[in-house]
Amino acid sequence: MAKSTGPMLLVTGVSFTNQWLGNDDLDLKILVAGAVATGGLALIEKIPGAEPIAVGVAWISFITLMFTRIGGKPSPVDNLTKLTGL
Repeated sequence: MAKSTGPMLLVTGVSFTNQWLGNDDLDLKILVAGAVATGGLALIEKIPGAEPIAVGVAWISFITLMFTRIGGKPSPVDNLTKLTGL
């Protein structure tokens, strides 16, 4: 398994769950886009010398997803704070 697969699965899962729990909307396009992005980064890792770049992009996308509000909707951190009451 490619090293970027784990972070990209996190991105896909967190994004899907945030959309579902935070906005009451089951958006299956997120799962398709996550699968395409995961596969794309796994292919990029096969290029000699590109593995650290693909892994870096995967982790940057995870960190960005966690803190960014998109379209005025709450970020995963906002929803987690709301659910836990912290």
